[in-house]
Amino acid sequence: WQCAHCGCKRFFHTRNGTGRLLWECFICGYQSSCIVGTVMEHTHLSLRLWFLAMYLLTQNKNAISALALKRQLGVSYKTAWLMKHKLMQAMAQRDERYRLQGRVEIDDAYLGGERAGHINGGRRAANKTAFVAAVQTSADGRPLYMRLTPVADFTNEHMRQWASRHLTAGCHVVSDGTRAFAQVQHAQATHERYVTGGGRQGAQTPQLRWVNTLLGNLKTSMAGTYHSFDHARYAQRYLAEFCWRFNRRFDLPAMLPRLLKALVTTGPLPLTLLRVSEVSS
Repeated sequence: WQCAHCGCKRFFHTRNGTGRLLWECFICGYQSSCIVGTVMEHTHLSLRLWFLAMYLLTQNKNAISALALKRQLGVSYKTAWLMKHKLMQAMAQRDERYRLQGRVEIDDAYLGGERAGHINGGRRAANKTAFVAAVQTSADGRPLYMRLTPVADFTNEHMRQWASRHLTAGCHVVSDGTRAFAQVQHAQATHERYVTGGGRQGAQTPQLRWVNTLLGNLKTSMAGTYHSFDHARYAQRYLAEFCWRFNRRFDLPAMLPRLLKALVTTGPLPLTLLRVSEVSS
């Protein structure tokens, strides 16, 4: 323990009016609990409920909605929604540290309604949220890690920014015919392009097998878990939740302690911050 005010490392234990254990600085008298500076700061819930929420989010195959979390924890919907979004944001920030490397399959995809049409004649579909799906594969062609990143549109500038943020130098990127994906070369990656067309033919391209398979799994998971959500604002978190579980699927028992580590190393996330629009550049 170290005092957040004066930096002193000497302390003694005390308890406040609710009986919660506190650390009190020996020099300045500043008091703090074990959750200060974490995602759980200022919570009025028992930490047992937080641990149960973490367990439910990590061990359910297709995630769990805020409504289902409300029923499991016995809390209000607002409380369950807030807990879920704090957990998903911690997952998103944890995975931001990692970049894809080696062979990477990428594709353009959308979340949202079925309304036809595009905005200003571009690739961005009306009433939908665009995102880049990327899957790193192993030498024997198996999927290892994935990233699902919302973007404003599939333009050259946005793809250049995406590549510089999420790819390591020397990647070999395999994509469909979307021309903007050629911008990955600005991140010192090689590019292999396949003009596949749309529909079933595009989804069955063997060179893009895993990115199409995982996009199908994502859509099935979303449809089976959530009736609806504000994808225009919160797509990043819901996509990050799916990625976080997929990227750690090889060690299921470690998911819970790894999520706990993410929570205690992520700063406080008040409701006003969580409500901010999640539209990515």
